[in-house]
Amino acid sequence: MLTIRNETEKDYRTVEILARRAFWNLYTPGCFEHYLMHVMRRHEDFVPELDLVLELDGQIIGSIMYTKAKLVDETGEEKEILTFGPLCIAPEHQRKGYGKMLMAHSFEKATEMGYDVVVIFGSPANYVSSGFQSCKKYNICFDGGKFPSAMMVNELVAGTLDGKRRFYRGSSVMTVSEEEAAAYDETFERMEKSFSPSQEAFYIMKNSFVD
Repeated sequence: MLTIRNETEKDYRTVEILARRAFWNLYTPGCFEHYLMHVMRRHEDFVPELDLVLELDGQIIGSIMYTKAKLVDETGEEKEILTFGPLCIAPEHQRKGYGKMLMAHSFEKATEMGYDVVVIFGSPANYVSSGFQSCKKYNICFDGGKFPSAMMVNELVAGTLDGKRRFYRGSSVMTVSEEEAAAYDETFERMEKSFSPSQEAFYIMKNSFVD
């Protein structure tokens, strides 16, 4: 039986352990996503209504969290949007559609709350099937006019974006202290850090831009 519900305080450690297992050695040796979750819940940009867990037969196997972000046009006008992450599924349950299920449910809930745009960073292969497109198609970029390959946009309400140039402004919570993250990781069961090919793929994607 599958259930999607809001995370509760008693779930915090379980969800952080889940994230640690899902991200360990994936993008870097070790990971920091469980620490990001820890600090995100107390941040002003956190959206608790979109802090969701997926249960399979009563066991949490997935999680998604959202924060507020902004798009700023060339006149300085701001538009509040959403970004999600971490999004994680237990390793033994990955590639079964559970991540898409969590996203779809959260998109529906976000739309009901009045949000109409989600911008994320990740591998396009994982997200285009859920409605995300290159940021360049919507003229959303970094300062300096660069369009990151990993930045993708999903219009929850079609036609929301009109094509004028806007600059992405993420939440300050995404700037994680490596020292504080490492100290927090010490409170978990020890896991071996190592190199994996996915780390090189992440480096290439992170530093690539669309012309």
